[in-house]
Amino acid sequence: MANRTWLITGVSSGFGRAMTSQLLAQGQTVIGTVRNIQKVQDLVEQYPQTFISKTLDVTNIANIHQLMEKLTQDYQIDVLVNNAGYGLFGAAEELSDAEVDRIIATDLTGSIQMVRAILPSMRAQGHGRLIQISSYGGQVAFPGNSMYHAAKFGIEGFMEAVAQEVADFNIGVTIVEPGGARTEFRYGSAQVAKMMPAYEGNPAHAFQRMLDPANGLAPGDPQRMASRIIESVDQDPAPLRLVLGSQALQSTIDTLEKRVADFKRQTALAASTDFPAGE
Repeated sequence: MANRTWLITGVSSGFGRAMTSQLLAQGQTVIGTVRNIQKVQDLVEQYPQTFISKTLDVTNIANIHQLMEKLTQDYQIDVLVNNAGYGLFGAAEELSDAEVDRIIATDLTGSIQMVRAILPSMRAQGHGRLIQISSYGGQVAFPGNSMYHAAKFGIEGFMEAVAQEVADFNIGVTIVEPGGARTEFRYGSAQVAKMMPAYEGNPAHAFQRMLDPANGLAPGDPQRMASRIIESVDQDPAPLRLVLGSQALQSTIDTLEKRVADFKRQTALAASTDFPAGE
């Protein structure tokens, strides 16, 4: 792998931590953002020359632009990995306004602003790679995950459009869609709304079984997933989507095939709303 400088958000745990550890072990340079520097102090001490830790809350747009202005003056950033994010579970009715606002600010708006802030420098240097950590939940929706899906469906649309905008500048875009993995996302950092008795026994509460490790661990290995993400940067052209996990891939294929079949059944209906030929 060529020597690159990587900027990765949310490196204190999960995929961000796994990618950072692997990259540093390979001799790469990583600028990692966290909300609490103490959580990566071991990496600071082990890799004083190649790991640069920065404090960042991606919900603070002003801080994003301030940090990116400074970083792009000091470093040529070859790869941006938008990894910061978390899961929020509960029926739509159970979520508070603050919970809705925070997950959109973190999982959607934060990633959008990171991309917007780094594009000028990537255009100027004539290359770059944007990696967006999404989820197969950016294609497949489950009850009890409405706001997480809102953020992931949204960021996928944004990144797919941006990929077409920046291709002429030699900037590649990859949307990563992992399935369930054994990370803190599921077994530590997941947030649950205040549940209402009205939804007891409802599919919206099925997530409770998934979040309990006693019911079986997720199949995805975060270290293997991190390796596949890192390897994707050497692919040219950049893969637009990278699905990680056999269950995630099959679920995505099944969902998309059903969606296409439904669209095809609407052929006559769609055509019925057009002006007749020649009018």
